[in-house]
Amino acid sequence: MSIFSLFLCNAQENLSVSDAVKLTLENNLDIKVIENQNKIFKNNASILNSGYLPKLSSSAGFNKSNQNIEIETPNNLSGKLDNMKSENSFSNVSLQYVLFDNSGRKFNYKKSKELSFRSDLEVKEVIENTLLQLYTVFYEVCRLSEEKEIIRSSLEISKSRLERNKIKFEFGQSTKLELLNAEVDVNTDSIRYLNSIKNLSNAKRDLNLVMNVDLNTEYILDKNVKYNSEENIMSFYNNAVENNTRLKIYNKSVDISGYELKSIRSTYLPAIGLIGSYDWNESTNDNPYAFFNKNVYDGISGGINLSWDIFNSGKRITANKNAKINLENSKIEKEKAFLMFQKELNNSYETYKNNLFILDVQEQSLNTSKNNFLRNSEKYDIGIVSSIEFRNAQINLLNANLSRNTARYDAKISELIFLKLSGQIISNSF
Repeated sequence: MSIFSLFLCNAQENLSVSDAVKLTLENNLDIKVIENQNKIFKNNASILNSGYLPKLSSSAGFNKSNQNIEIETPNNLSGKLDNMKSENSFSNVSLQYVLFDNSGRKFNYKKSKELSFRSDLEVKEVIENTLLQLYTVFYEVCRLSEEKEIIRSSLEISKSRLERNKIKFEFGQSTKLELLNAEVDVNTDSIRYLNSIKNLSNAKRDLNLVMNVDLNTEYILDKNVKYNSEENIMSFYNNAVENNTRLKIYNKSVDISGYELKSIRSTYLPAIGLIGSYDWNESTNDNPYAFFNKNVYDGISGGINLSWDIFNSGKRITANKNAKINLENSKIEKEKAFLMFQKELNNSYETYKNNLFILDVQEQSLNTSKNNFLRNSEKYDIGIVSSIEFRNAQINLLNANLSRNTARYDAKISELIFLKLSGQIISNSF
């Protein structure tokens, strides 16, 4: 091994599942985008956007003019004033506050709060989907890593058999056909090994993409696989309806549609508000014929106003009808989502149980294939079995190893899909 290759091996970092989860939660771009969107919903749900606070505004200004005035009356009287100057300064502070609007702002505020809560659930759902994606890719890298080693081990057996046949052929103990068959088997296993390396490299880049790290980063993955106990699985199954994030989102959508309808209905009654203002104004002019040359006034005014949108060309009636339909659709979508959830939950549970059974069968099959290969290997060494029989035993062992390896990770992925549906994938990630 070269010094450069040795450096690359030493530079690889160990990566456990929990480490991968932390990197993903910190770096994943989809999570960052949905979290930023969630901040907008939280801003909209604050008291500053509720309509409960008063509206305070002010204005001020200054005007100055310089005019020449020329007057002529019907009696032929005329006069002229040059450079008549005038100035006007003013300022105003006004306050408006809604005392009563038939609970319209209350429903809008509650709607904003529910939108914020739904946004929290949508963030959680994106995190759940991203974690499921991470786990799928993580364990796919683990599977392909072990697959590569299984194929490499089988390739070493084929190479050893080829070398043995070369020696036998030189001494006349083997035929040319057996030598050619051994060469073909080495080539076949070499191609399979190269394909496994390619597939592993692609999967590693997929993993780095989910974690949003450099695509060429190399990790040594922790291939330890643990399964939840049957007791935990049954507990998750029984509480899945209460914990499923997608169902919670649909529940919030029904609440939001309900508040939207109530908000529209509130506009049928009048709104009562308080108004108040402080005004200051000062005017001066140089006109000798004016009633006054300087005028200053200031004061406070206030009162109560009532506004009532009695009829607005039918738009409110249409909005009310549409809000009723949206509420009904929200309930239908919720029912549809529940039926889909029940199907997916039961399918995922049965798939998980079935994959565990398949894993147990593949474990037994692998033990049988190992014993069969050892016996055939011993008999091949002493010439009792042919190279074709030995190759069959080798292929059976290879396939049993690959099947057992696939079954091991299929069971884990199916468990994770079940955990996602039952709302437990995040809590089981740490």
